[in-house]
Amino acid sequence: MPASPSSSPNGKPKKEATLAQVTLLALLPSFVFAIGEGAIIPIIPTVAVSLGTGIEFAGFIAGSLMIGQMLGDLPAGAVVQRLGEKRAMLAALAVSLVGILLCAFAVAPWMLLIGVVIIGISAANFNLARHAFLTTYVPLRYRARVLSTLGGVFRAGFFVGPFIIAGILVLFDAPQYGFWVFIVCGAIAALILLFAPDPETVARPAHSAKAVPDAGVGDVGVLPPKRLGVFATIRVNAGVLVRLGTGAGIMAALRAARNVMLPLWALSIGMDTAAAVLVIGVSAGVDFALFFVSGWVMDRFGRVWGAVPALLGLGAGFLALAFTHDLAGDASHLWFTVLAIWLGFANGIGSGILMTLGADLAPRQDPAPFLGAWRLITDSSAASVPVIVAAATALVSISFTSGMLGVLGFVGAALMGWQIPKHVPRQRR
Repeated sequence: MPASPSSSPNGKPKKEATLAQVTLLALLPSFVFAIGEGAIIPIIPTVAVSLGTGIEFAGFIAGSLMIGQMLGDLPAGAVVQRLGEKRAMLAALAVSLVGILLCAFAVAPWMLLIGVVIIGISAANFNLARHAFLTTYVPLRYRARVLSTLGGVFRAGFFVGPFIIAGILVLFDAPQYGFWVFIVCGAIAALILLFAPDPETVARPAHSAKAVPDAGVGDVGVLPPKRLGVFATIRVNAGVLVRLGTGAGIMAALRAARNVMLPLWALSIGMDTAAAVLVIGVSAGVDFALFFVSGWVMDRFGRVWGAVPALLGLGAGFLALAFTHDLAGDASHLWFTVLAIWLGFANGIGSGILMTLGADLAPRQDPAPFLGAWRLITDSSAASVPVIVAAATALVSISFTSGMLGVLGFVGAALMGWQIPKHVPRQRR
């Protein structure tokens, strides 16, 4: 007789997932996968150029990783709903193998482009499956800490991956070898999923201890009699996806803008490349260092205290940057350093907020379709940023672009401060 959802395979009652179980077992595959992604991102433009494409199309191929993620977000919700989290992650790893082999053996730019898009689609499935698992199994009282840690895991992987590639380039001077790092990371992640203890087999869903019915948003409503598909879920939750999704899209856009604007700004003020890279690296380090603090604040005081200060900080940073471009002497360099670190701090105090809000709002019993729609909003917002920055800078100036982003940050803060208490009330914690 099969074990019930509230009992483990050996018949013992399942217990609530512990923070250690989630951190060591549930997040480890994501860390390994992120290292693989971080390893290939820096080499994609170089490989594209070596295959005969121009620098502009090489940049498009590199950006197609995000295009793949956008294309994969909605289907990922259906895949996870149908297969379950673990099997969906294994399937994503298998699909990513096809994409990475296309990249590794590409003899033309179009092969590399297709391979990168496939990797992006598989990443959408892999990451959404882990997000859905944590939404279902992590108790509400430390959900933000776990999802902020997941955000920190992605940052750590993207930090470690380029160092591995740097070592390979020193030893072999062959950028294509970097694709094999992804293959190794994918194999390790698959082995962890297959053979490491699975928290799902010993931990009960967080909603099973008490009825947490939900036909629409979060824990409010009536338990639906049947599972809703992706598009039905979007229809049921259209209101919150428009209202809070707009705020989430603004935050995703500002985060992406930080990665685009800082290198571009340093170039425009004539800053030494090595010095600019060092400053941007310190900014990224400050961002990474704050992920657990962000989660603790959101668990302790509420989600507003992660979203609103982060958006206000990002808005203030971009707005201040807009007035420093043409300062005399080294003042523009000094202000760039100060404000780049400030933007890292502002981003860090909101670490994990978008995943946490998605988990709060998603139906408890079947979160994957909603999370697919939520991630499509944030991913598409982030993907639009390079086009917006390029257009605004070309038509007006880079200072105007920075000021526009600053104002957008204040709009997002007002929207989040207004809408979060309506949809994620404090009494739920």
